[in-house]
Amino acid sequence: MGRLHLFDMDGTLLYGSAAAVEISRQLGLDREIAELERAFILGELTPLRFAELACELWGELTDELVTAAFEGAPWLAGIREVWADIRARGERCAVISLSPGFFVERLTVWGADAAHGSRWPALPFREPVEPDGILSASAKVSIMDDLCAKFGLRRSDCVAYGDSMSDTALFAAVPASVAVNADHHVSDLASYAYDGRDLREAYELVRADG
Repeated sequence: MGRLHLFDMDGTLLYGSAAAVEISRQLGLDREIAELERAFILGELTPLRFAELACELWGELTDELVTAAFEGAPWLAGIREVWADIRARGERCAVISLSPGFFVERLTVWGADAAHGSRWPALPFREPVEPDGILSASAKVSIMDDLCAKFGLRRSDCVAYGDSMSDTALFAAVPASVAVNADHHVSDLASYAYDGRDLREAYELVRADG
């Protein structure tokens, strides 16, 4: 029986940053997104309200700017190598993030078997955000269950990698987890902890157990 490795993106695969931050940087909106991020972390904004406000903020966003944000983001080293090793071992890897799907889904090109993000309106934004398309922390567990069914695996076959409050439900649902550059919300739940900028080192903590 193989395993399913589930990766958060913001703060996990992205070192000290998030998709919203990198996108806003392309638009010169660093201060504005920092205010929204702070409110979200403090629980003053729900994922839906954050998405609505960010969508208003990004009225000039284009696919070209998203590409620039993605390519210039501070990704951990070794992501492609880790995912290649996972697949070479007959295992699976997926990314589940609350961030916009149009950013998250680009990670399939790097070797992820699946990448799930929130469903935002098409670019350029002309339609409102659909509440049902915005993911929550609990949605990560539901997506994991769907992926397990797709790949013929169980929750007990899963390993989660994350860094913050949005990963707590997933960490509580799987037998093995790695806190990557994490805050206190997941550090007490994790099986392992890693601080650094190379995903290969975090992955090595659980690779030998497979």
